[in-house]
Amino acid sequence: MITKDSLISFFKEKVTQPLSFHEIVFKLNLTPPERRKLKRFLREMVNDGDIVRTRKGLYGPAEEMNLVTGYFEAHRDGYGFVILEKPGERDVFIPSRATLGAMDNDRVVARIENRRRREGTIIRILERAHARIVGTFEAGRAGFYVRPKNKSVPFDLYIAPKEKGKAKDGDNVIAEIISYPTDKRPPAGRIIKILKKPETPRDEVEGIIDELNLPGRFPHSVIEEAKSLYAEGIGNREHKRKDLRSLPTVTIDGERAKDFDDAISIQKTDDVYKLWVHIADVGFFVGWDSLIDKEARKRGTSVYFPDRVIPMLPKELSEDLCSLKPKVERMAFTVEMDFDTHGGKLDAKFYPSIINSNERMTYTSVKKIIVDEDAKERERYDYLLSDFELMGELCNILKSRRLKRGSLDFDLPEPEVLLDIQGNPEAIIRAERNFAHMIIEEFMIAANEAVAEHLEGLNIPSIYRIHEEPDPMKLEDIMKIISSLKILKKTKAIVPKDFPELIKQIQGTPEEEIINHMILRSLKQARYSPVNVGHFGLASESYTHFTSPIRRYSDLVVHRILREVLAKKHLSDKRIKELESVLPDIAFHSSRMERQADEAERAVLNAMKVWFMKDKVGEEFEGKVVSVTSYGLKIRLKDYYVEGFLHVSYMTDDFYQYDEKSLSLYGIHKKKRFTIGKELTVRIDRVDIEEREIVLGI
Repeated sequence: MITKDSLISFFKEKVTQPLSFHEIVFKLNLTPPERRKLKRFLREMVNDGDIVRTRKGLYGPAEEMNLVTGYFEAHRDGYGFVILEKPGERDVFIPSRATLGAMDNDRVVARIENRRRREGTIIRILERAHARIVGTFEAGRAGFYVRPKNKSVPFDLYIAPKEKGKAKDGDNVIAEIISYPTDKRPPAGRIIKILKKPETPRDEVEGIIDELNLPGRFPHSVIEEAKSLYAEGIGNREHKRKDLRSLPTVTIDGERAKDFDDAISIQKTDDVYKLWVHIADVGFFVGWDSLIDKEARKRGTSVYFPDRVIPMLPKELSEDLCSLKPKVERMAFTVEMDFDTHGGKLDAKFYPSIINSNERMTYTSVKKIIVDEDAKERERYDYLLSDFELMGELCNILKSRRLKRGSLDFDLPEPEVLLDIQGNPEAIIRAERNFAHMIIEEFMIAANEAVAEHLEGLNIPSIYRIHEEPDPMKLEDIMKIISSLKILKKTKAIVPKDFPELIKQIQGTPEEEIINHMILRSLKQARYSPVNVGHFGLASESYTHFTSPIRRYSDLVVHRILREVLAKKHLSDKRIKELESVLPDIAFHSSRMERQADEAERAVLNAMKVWFMKDKVGEEFEGKVVSVTSYGLKIRLKDYYVEGFLHVSYMTDDFYQYDEKSLSLYGIHKKKRFTIGKELTVRIDRVDIEEREIVLGI
């Protein structure tokens, strides 16, 4: 009997040249009913990118035909890169002439034209990431068009007269794409919404949600299923669970958190630290292919904005039934680990549990207890003091061990938007990341590694969190910048394994934060994959995401796989094949939705920055150069965690030229030089709300 798996094996092992449909039928000796199945399987495999159908109607394996599958990362100048689905492969550069109209995040097949330069051409778009675009409606002699707001979209969208609705020239609109660009015709669309000009930051956030087509309210059927689960509650479901209700347990989160994914407990006996990481047991309530599950899979992740959350799960689950709230019984999935005094893992156990968290702690409070030794805070939580001190001890031990093995230790500040009672930004500051954050980070890394190692050791299909080594070409660019700053003892060509030492050498220098950002940008983006190639940033051989199933779908899937393994001890060949067939799509989609969430969070942050600065036009601020290009300087302000751009044309005291070797702008006559890290006084000349840009002058 022909199956899709047997057909994939046939193409991988037996096919040495492209074959016609009839040749495949002959070679496999198929019956008439099997031929009908073959047609369907071939169509699915072409759509999935497993095989390719040539213009002559012949079928062949993608790899043998110099073809690769991945997602397209578009650049605003028209070119882009194909990030391969197969881990461990270098990205493929796609010139602007060879994109086939692909948009950012589209899933594509590309032909590698030049292996040495890693350059290629997109020959097929498998799956479109965008169904609509936001832009400006333009009425001209040549017809009606929408000019996209997103600079990485490489085309204007033609709008037929009957599809323009009530849009007028200059309106901001949302257009649905009716047909995508091809070699023979331009893309076309229809206007589905005319956007009002935002009058408040809240309006701006609503516009970004529209712009990126983020999910709104949950469908009624999903809400009803969630309410039904909530009404049923925990009840008497604790059978077959380890009872840990008497174990001292706390959650540690930010002040504004409402969904508590993880809780921790700790003890020490002789020279062994015992750490319990309890994770919300979402999989117990949300089964495969339930209505809630399908909606969560589609969303992929929760999206966090300063004024709201777009959750992956309905609030009945995310903020209540599954959330590890204090003083109430909650279902958990526990990872119990033993460590020696050097941080070596001695043992790891996994089991469903029932817990009762003693306290809902915040990072600020835990820092006061451990670091500041605040008397009032220590008295308030005196019955947990020894636990917090043990947590601090074990955190330091685990972190030290992780850094020794080559993990990258970026302590990069991030902006935090503080809102007033009306939801307007009243300050943008550097978010504090204290020792309590590090405790949770180390313990979650340990739990994620333990789960990944366990499943990999059993040869069970799973989803890994992978992070590949950086592209050698990007390392050369970094080295140019670092050499120009003249702060290192040696400036030899660097390789990925040099990064930890490099980060250590620049610690404490004025350029530390800037170089760390550059290194971070040179790294590939971590992603989900059913194939484990390790995690470069953490120097981990096996890593997954297990600790946030309330807000990440990948974690929920790993929970289910681990639960199944623990319950059945052995998975059948049929079940393993089922997992192998479904996990690649889940991993790919989860990675895509994570990128979309990152894009949305960045857009909202940029919007909040310009709304915050719009009343400060004409004011002067101290700042530091964080990036230098041939057309100007990117400068971060000292008083606020906000960046603006000083265009070279605004630097009117001299004629400035760009020196690529030293990455600086220098004045021809006055010899003034602007390099990364230089401090200067700038003026806010213009704030463009629509373009989300802050324009500086001096």
